[in-house]
Amino acid sequence: MKRLTIKKLNKPALKLAVALFLACSALSSFMSSASEKPNFIVILTDDQGYADVGFNGSDDIITPHIDKIAKEGTRFTNGYVTYAVCGPSRAGLLTGRYQGRFGFGRNPIIDPTDETSGLPLNEQMISEVLKPVGYTSSIIGKWHMGTHEKFRPNKRGFDHFYGFLSGGHQYFPEDLTIDSIENAKKNWSWYRTKIMENNKRVEIDEYLTDELSNEAVKFIEREKDNPFFLYLAYNAPHTPLQASQEYLDRNTHIKDKKRQTYAAMVTAVDDGVGRILAKLDELSLDDNTMVIFLSDNGGARNNGSNNGELRGFKGGYFEGGVHVPFAVRWPGKVPAGQIYKKPVSSLDILGTFAGITKAPIAKERPLDGVNLMPFITGKDKSAPHDVLFWRAFDQGTLATRRGNSKAIKSDRDGNHLFNLDNDLSEKNNLLKSDGELYQQQIKEVQAWESELIEPIFRPLQGHHVGNKNKNKKTKAK
Repeated sequence: MKRLTIKKLNKPALKLAVALFLACSALSSFMSSASEKPNFIVILTDDQGYADVGFNGSDDIITPHIDKIAKEGTRFTNGYVTYAVCGPSRAGLLTGRYQGRFGFGRNPIIDPTDETSGLPLNEQMISEVLKPVGYTSSIIGKWHMGTHEKFRPNKRGFDHFYGFLSGGHQYFPEDLTIDSIENAKKNWSWYRTKIMENNKRVEIDEYLTDELSNEAVKFIEREKDNPFFLYLAYNAPHTPLQASQEYLDRNTHIKDKKRQTYAAMVTAVDDGVGRILAKLDELSLDDNTMVIFLSDNGGARNNGSNNGELRGFKGGYFEGGVHVPFAVRWPGKVPAGQIYKKPVSSLDILGTFAGITKAPIAKERPLDGVNLMPFITGKDKSAPHDVLFWRAFDQGTLATRRGNSKAIKSDRDGNHLFNLDNDLSEKNNLLKSDGELYQQQIKEVQAWESELIEPIFRPLQGHHVGNKNKNKKTKAK
């Protein structure tokens, strides 16, 4: 039989052959592109102290699995979040934009009848940015981005949700007695709502942190053949301080009972991280998965946490409020064992994902974060950020870090200037000796503040479901 060549094909056959060739090439290109898309996992803890991981020097709380992320990846010694309390910090992380740009300047109230209290729909979260480039997304754990139906995860690009809508939760199944957020009529009763899976309530029978870890492992197994984004937002070690006996027994070397319970809660998180890393290894997803670990803000005064040498706690804008444990692992792509000292921000998480995947960013909502990959691989020797900013509207606080110089202007905490290079504990206020530098930095942060708007919803404290006493009308500044 003679071999068929293109020359011997008639015109219809030639056209068909060319069409098939082009289709096969396009399919091959698509499959190659899909296979090269890395998975992304963000593991976020709640109110965890800077010094409460082994990679930042903890000698009483043992975190081998969290430490593995830093050991086999890069740890950031100057990793920051954009706000010193949970909700706004998470809003900054999820959008890659300073939350003051869209009025998320305080913790949202927990009221499913309030259509203003949540992350505005014209802002795009990581899940919404990644969806057009083929990602399946899951949020497991704490949401805190709004309880009205329109703000909920499945309306915000997440294909899967397992967790709770509010900002805190009870940990033991027997305490989850309220069927829905709509029935949580009293302040803080939302801590007792039953867990949701997508739009349905589910019963759990394990300690909540373990349940969240279980679901994370299931999601990875389910989506192993597809590019995925997993946002594992633990509520541990946020209060209430509750730990199962198994985890308490592993921390009996800590004699202070509050600290022991807190440590047990961190141990539960660490076990979950270990299971996730083991599952990635089992499924041969290690080399194609970027894992990021950080806390949403500094350790709190009331939970037994330890911010080490950092001054202050959650809620404040000294280092202890916004300087957090932060590490990233991506074998073969992110340098292993590297200590990166230049300031980075939770804003950079979306910037990095978009940079890697080429996901489009809306021109009208430019990111404040950057793609960290060129910096941590050494391709770009400059700093990711010339300056970082903070604003806490309700306490009248502005703060900024430029290089190693940090300035704070606060109605609540006073005015300060520090050189973090030799005073990370912020003990030596340089305001009197270098007032000109202070004024320069304050003018810069005030210029940035002029781009922000006031909070668009009323404060969390002192409200109840259905209370329609709105916050004062907001306006662009």
